[in-house]
Amino acid sequence: MPVAPSATPGTVLALLGVLAFSFTFPATVWAMDGFGAWSTAGVRGVLAAVLAAVVLLACRSPLPRRQDWPALAVVAVGCAVGFPLLTTLALETSSTAHSAVVIGALPMATASIAALRSGRRLPRAFWLAAGTGGAVVVAFSLLQSHGRPTVADVYLLVALVLCAAGYAEGGRLAAHMPGWQVIAWGVLVAAPVNLVVAGVALGHEPVDLTARALTGMAYVAGISQLGGFVVWYRGMGLIGVARASQLQLAQPLLTLVWAILLMGESFSAAVPLTAVAVLSCIVVTQRASAPRPTGTRRTPAERAAVSG
Repeated sequence: MPVAPSATPGTVLALLGVLAFSFTFPATVWAMDGFGAWSTAGVRGVLAAVLAAVVLLACRSPLPRRQDWPALAVVAVGCAVGFPLLTTLALETSSTAHSAVVIGALPMATASIAALRSGRRLPRAFWLAAGTGGAVVVAFSLLQSHGRPTVADVYLLVALVLCAAGYAEGGRLAAHMPGWQVIAWGVLVAAPVNLVVAGVALGHEPVDLTARALTGMAYVAGISQLGGFVVWYRGMGLIGVARASQLQLAQPLLTLVWAILLMGESFSAAVPLTAVAVLSCIVVTQRASAPRPTGTRRTPAERAAVSG
């Protein structure tokens, strides 16, 4: 009888992905020290696609199955075009700390989309916590902008949904496809769009190749756009989307630390308090969506919650 693989390697890989992604916003701000927002998003996608093509060719990786291409298209739109572009545009006017708190709802959105995608019925507690967390994020954004949603907040919320869809589909693919191939094919599918964006933007936005800008660009292209996803999707494939997204609870808090240490940002008490509130809601969603051990019976209250 085959032995089920240990969850420990998957947990470590997912945590490495979380750590890698936590530097993304500071690195994006660094890249914009020498590139415009559109140039930053387009160039990082093109560079990541070049790296992905080299690796796929070197490993002689076979083409994905025909039925996997739609999911790879979702990965491309969500993780290789939509999220990088929209968050970069948001960071033009929004602080790293503020953006990290809004995007902090990503694990909750990922779990929700994964549940809807699989058709799995979840307890009422899951959806109540998910709705509360979403309301907290919206309230925080309105509070920070004195009651009026900003364009940056709209960018961040749309980026949140797109990335969650990409995570959910990528995690599903990684159950039968190596995680590095999932993101490699995803960035290649997105390459034509990013090439057009980069070509047009570089002709209209100024470029100043400072050391800070080049360091930031190298990070977002090599790690945020590609390398981080390699370990993240592999971890998701080993331990599941729900468990991996729970580990992502640490990401907004880590980004807040980098915002202080690397960016010299300061923020009000509302920022960490909102982050903790969102994380609390995510904990509830993760516990409510956790699979029950085989043979375990639900209590009458749990059965009523599910049926409701």
